[in-house]
Amino acid sequence: MEIYPIGSQSVPMPELFAFTDGACSGNPGPGGWGVILQARNGQEIVKERQLNGGAENTTNNQMELMAAICALEALDRASTITIITDSTYVKNGITGWVHGWKRNGWRTSNKQPVKNIELWQRLETAQEHHTVCWKWVKGHSGHPENERADALAREGMELFKSG
Repeated sequence: MEIYPIGSQSVPMPELFAFTDGACSGNPGPGGWGVILQARNGQEIVKERQLNGGAENTTNNQMELMAAICALEALDRASTITIITDSTYVKNGITGWVHGWKRNGWRTSNKQPVKNIELWQRLETAQEHHTVCWKWVKGHSGHPENERADALAREGMELFKSG
């Protein structure tokens, strides 16, 4: 936990967490993303903010990426944040694969263009000014914040479902 001075006192700076999830009805189809941003002092939640949105014709992977992007873009100053995702695609992509893709001119190891390149580039830009720790959690396993982020993603998706 970081400490920052206020007057003559040192006050612990809250830790920031983003719980992210994406959802899609059909793949592609209408989709949504959800984020729970939390500032915590130990186990105490000091502040919480919920975000969500969606798209009419998208994929689950695109919505997972959008959740992480929007979590980072919602921060108004350089921060240290832990992003918890149930998407190995997002976690492995941003912590590992992206380096090879860039070296290969945004091509995969099979020489194919990287899917969702615009979103990967946007995610890279969004995390540039932050110190980000990426963590994976198994989806639909009862993790409270992941379940809430999933509900927000499904709520975002409902705006784009017809009928």
